[in-house]
Amino acid sequence: MNATPMYVSGDILSQVANASYHSPHSVLGAHLQDGVVTIRTVRHLADSVEVVTAHDVYEARHEQDGVWVCAFESPQIVDYRLRVTYGDQVTDVDDPYRFLPTLGEMDTYLISEGRHETLWTVLGSHLHHYEGELGDVSGVSFAVWAPNASAVRVVGDFNYWDGTGSAMRSLGASGVWELFIPDVEVGARYKYEICTPGGGWVQKADPMARATEIPPATASVVTDQFHEWNDEAWMTQRPNRNPQQLPMSIYEIHVGSWKQGLGYRGLADELIPYLKRMGFTHVELMPVAEHPFGGSWGYQVTSYYAPTARFGTPDDFRYFVDQCHQAGIGVILDWVPAHFPKDEWALARFDGTALYEDPDPLRAEHPDWGTLVFNYGRREVRNFLVANALYWLEEFHVDGLRVDAVASMLYLDYSRGEGQWRPNQYGGREHLEAIQFLQETNATAYRRNPGIVMIAEESTAWPGVTAPTTGGGLGFGMKWNMGWMNDTLRYLQEDPVNRRWHHGELTFSLVYAFSENFILPLSHDEVVHGKGSLIARMPGDKWRKLAGLRSLFAYQWSHPGKQLIFMGQEFGQESEWSDAFSLDWWLLDDPGHRQIDRLVARLNDIYVHSPALWDDDYTGYEWIEAGDADHNVISFIRKGCDAEGQTQMLVCICNFAGNPHEDYRVGLPFAGQWEEILNTDSEEFGGSGVINVGPVVGESIPWNGRPASAQLRVPPLGAIWLRPQGQGA
Repeated sequence: MNATPMYVSGDILSQVANASYHSPHSVLGAHLQDGVVTIRTVRHLADSVEVVTAHDVYEARHEQDGVWVCAFESPQIVDYRLRVTYGDQVTDVDDPYRFLPTLGEMDTYLISEGRHETLWTVLGSHLHHYEGELGDVSGVSFAVWAPNASAVRVVGDFNYWDGTGSAMRSLGASGVWELFIPDVEVGARYKYEICTPGGGWVQKADPMARATEIPPATASVVTDQFHEWNDEAWMTQRPNRNPQQLPMSIYEIHVGSWKQGLGYRGLADELIPYLKRMGFTHVELMPVAEHPFGGSWGYQVTSYYAPTARFGTPDDFRYFVDQCHQAGIGVILDWVPAHFPKDEWALARFDGTALYEDPDPLRAEHPDWGTLVFNYGRREVRNFLVANALYWLEEFHVDGLRVDAVASMLYLDYSRGEGQWRPNQYGGREHLEAIQFLQETNATAYRRNPGIVMIAEESTAWPGVTAPTTGGGLGFGMKWNMGWMNDTLRYLQEDPVNRRWHHGELTFSLVYAFSENFILPLSHDEVVHGKGSLIARMPGDKWRKLAGLRSLFAYQWSHPGKQLIFMGQEFGQESEWSDAFSLDWWLLDDPGHRQIDRLVARLNDIYVHSPALWDDDYTGYEWIEAGDADHNVISFIRKGCDAEGQTQMLVCICNFAGNPHEDYRVGLPFAGQWEEILNTDSEEFGGSGVINVGPVVGESIPWNGRPASAQLRVPPLGAIWLRPQGQGA
């Protein structure tokens, strides 16, 4: 028997019909009042609507503007479906408005406080399954943070991109809007329609989307994790590792141009065997988070939680990381929290206001890149970014994040002239909120994921980048040594006859080498924007260029700090890098380039088996001779302890002159026999063959302040590594 429905005013019904009411669930769905269940639904253009329960069918009447209503006596709300007739078509559908919120009170509290460390588990789109009297129901919940919106709708494939039947409910002061839609499946495309404070509607991709369409399409995509991880051995050991005291030789790549057309799975199949052959311990990927403009190389991100669909699905990316771990290779990911692009369908003015971006016009825009700067002072924005760092570390098992453009975050006047920036509350140029954000990110990442590494690309002398946050530092594990890179490349671009006048550029890095935990980067930034390739920047003919590159790598591998090179440098790529083309792999048919490749593999092999090169940079480095500018030679000792606690030692001599030095005496820590375990001038590596054959005899002749010394043949544009005979690898 029909009963009188719960009263709702005509004005509210009108808003509900237009999907512009902030609380549609308070009107739609089933409501129990005084023993009467009232059910309302929006079904525009329907000819009839019936409510079907396990025992009865109730006819609904059209109430107003496409809103249908029925009421019946019942002591409780029962499971039901809607039978909707359009002409000759009769369809049984479920009602999105009969479901409770998929976020709990603790979720909304943590979101409001900016402390939801697994934000991706509650915001965005997620599969859900419910049991009921009329059968099980599967579908997708949608949740988005849009605190200044007056209404939010979900539009997508599942509702023909018409959001009038998919209005979301506001979850109060949290600013979150939520809706569960039955029968939506993995692969469905969707966006949010947001009514801004000005009354206009904008259509936005989901900031928390975990998958997207392939650019230039911009819709978000429903996804789930189906990959079964097989890297238990790696992940079990990761918390026990200290990256600072382990070898780290990093190969930086751009996924789309290492070899074009591979995708994540193809990359796993081809890159990983290559990394193993070359001996690299880690691979660093330029950003893979979704970005609309491929020419940004991933550094202008629109979907922070979605691996770019250009190369496959999120599970395909998981497969890549999984395969790396099974092969014993760590994965580092470039991460870009410094800025985001202005695309109107993405984060910019997301709910019609400056939400993710800083509302201060003197802080909001990055002048170098034409992008927007995050509002680091807003706790929900900070939460969005901190959780994003955790997302890559935890959901994709990534072993580290290299944080891009940290310097641009630290200074309010970065790339800004007089009158273009506003001092902080203490009158300084430091961006206090960004500093706090970096500290929170690093502290949280290390607390939740011991054994990972957070790396700063920071180009200034900001103190304490790798100091603990407990002592006021930024809390990074490592920092790119941009000073070493700039000084070294500037020195090597000089003709050898002029290098004596630039010797200080070669040695200056050791003045500050132990002030931070450094990585020595020869990254993609050094082979773009007209800089040319590394080998092209070496002076002289082809032989000298190849020799210069060999000496650079030997110097880099033996210098305090970990090392990173960009793809193609390991075989002397001659052209400047372009993301539009694959690397010039055909160069490996040339003996000179093939021999550079062989040298890098040898450097890595010696490096990973030589604790002297990575165990302890601070006490493990001693100069032998830093001041021989006339010969363009430097020499030093590297020391470290092996697994048994025994001291391991290497002596490194680098000659950046264009001529060899015969009978060159070098001080040694003790007399005895030494062996030359590396000589970059060996014919094996394309050199001229100025090597030291047989044992090198350390005599008890004091030299360079050392108790012993040896006379050596020092090759042109070459480096020598010696170790005590019998020490072993």
